[in-house]
Amino acid sequence: MKIIISGSLGNIGKPLTNKLVAAGHEVTVISSSTDKKEAIEKAGAKAAIGSVSDAAFLAKTFAGAAAVFAMTPPNLGGSNVISNTVEAGKAFASAIQEAAVKRVVMLSSIGVDLPDGTGPIKGLYQIEGLYDQLENTAVTFLRAGFFFINLYNDVPMIKGAGIMGANYPADAKMPLVHPEDIATAAAEELQKETTGKNIRYIVSDVRTPGEIAKAIGEAIDKTDLPWVEFTDEQSLQGMTQAGLPEEIAGLYTEMGAGLRSGKIAADFLNGNFSVDGKIKLEDFAKEFAGKF
Repeated sequence: MKIIISGSLGNIGKPLTNKLVAAGHEVTVISSSTDKKEAIEKAGAKAAIGSVSDAAFLAKTFAGAAAVFAMTPPNLGGSNVISNTVEAGKAFASAIQEAAVKRVVMLSSIGVDLPDGTGPIKGLYQIEGLYDQLENTAVTFLRAGFFFINLYNDVPMIKGAGIMGANYPADAKMPLVHPEDIATAAAEELQKETTGKNIRYIVSDVRTPGEIAKAIGEAIDKTDLPWVEFTDEQSLQGMTQAGLPEEIAGLYTEMGAGLRSGKIAADFLNGNFSVDGKIKLEDFAKEFAGKF
């Protein structure tokens, strides 16, 4: 099959490309950077260099494709994040329709069942709505848990203050996911024959921040590493002081508040959904220690 992957050779795109090329598919990888062309071709795929906000470029790239992995980049532009994300989603939807793509797998998120109060996830809520209107296209909404790799953002805090923390408590239940597990699930869904609109959650483990701090602490020989719950104000201030634009810091603070209240994880935790991912917290903690 001819399959298009957006997201370049990132944390998901690279293993997904490798899996699909190994399965014998004709893979095209979209990247905004000409610097990635050589690496994409070395992986056995074709490079399409352009913007995911450019509907004409996407339609040309999608022409003749049997399936598309649609992923809108996070933090598009650093400001007007939600509207920029939704505009990219509109470009994808327009191009999918124009190219008459029959199969789409969209990278979505836990919490996307909620229209607001979820920070950056709000943009994905709107994009799911756009894709839901696509006629003659089967869509799987691949709703991913909280990325394990986001925990690398805590490295300066661990090294500087000897703690991990955010604006949600140590006992919050968090569906977590590893990008490798997302790539495995995406590869499965792209190669399936399906109809209509479908939801699949991809979660590797369900743990608490307290358990996260304990596992990572043990892996990096800091067995007393605590999880500290911050106020929303402390969280916002900490992120802006670390250099994040205020709008993005505000969105992440809002997402943290949604995790604190439990509403972001509720649909997954209360539904009859399986934990499909293979990479558990303790596996990631070893990975974390190797890069710490």
